[in-house]
Amino acid sequence: MSAFPAGTPVKRVLAFAAHPDDIDFGAAGTLATWAAEGAEVSYCVMTDGDAGGFEPGDRSGVSALRSGEQRAAADIVGAGQLHFLGERDGFLAVNHELIGRVVELIRRVRPDVVLSMHPERNWDRIQASHPDHLACGEIVTRAVYPAAENPFAYPELESAGLQAYKVPWLWFYGAPRERENHAVDISAELDRKLAAIRVHASQHPDIEGMDASVRGFLQENARRHGLPAGSSAEVFHVVGVNTPATIAGF
Repeated sequence: MSAFPAGTPVKRVLAFAAHPDDIDFGAAGTLATWAAEGAEVSYCVMTDGDAGGFEPGDRSGVSALRSGEQRAAADIVGAGQLHFLGERDGFLAVNHELIGRVVELIRRVRPDVVLSMHPERNWDRIQASHPDHLACGEIVTRAVYPAAENPFAYPELESAGLQAYKVPWLWFYGAPRERENHAVDISAELDRKLAAIRVHASQHPDIEGMDASVRGFLQENARRHGLPAGSSAEVFHVVGVNTPATIAGF
């Protein structure tokens, strides 16, 4: 049985990433599907991506370039609001100031689904577990539970009118394989996902090679989760936080 019951309404989604391009690699097909169905999709990118790319010399424009790439990719996917927290690439750390900023955003958006990078290291493919990715996952997890739903956590938010909010679902992408419990067939949105990834040209010296690798990963995901031959899938570790099957409380 799927970890996410079929027919569960998804009207608002808030997707978090450590760097520009992470969301597009991990979840753009699923997000494009939801956007096409009418969901409001928002992104939050925690670092400014200043350590990315391959060009030496003057690096002063890297952050602006990568933010622009992310905005263009989000337009392709159908995302609306983009939020950039502006942390330094490679130095993302779990701290209460950042958790509070994420709690604030969750309480503003009040999403049905929060997406995040996974907080556990993937030893089978360590490239999926950049330290910033792990920090992003831990920050979001702590924000979702218990902070976002506890009216006494970050009381300044409650005083500002941002009332506590119980997130129903937390979806992790980039999970260790043993944690995967849900696959989304994105075959209909594959071209849109690949187009969004290609926008991040500053990060990919071999666009065609990257394209082929992503297609291969997505097809392998589909095979592993029993989808029809030729399908492409994104895979997630889905956690029900406040659902009919969970116990309420903080």
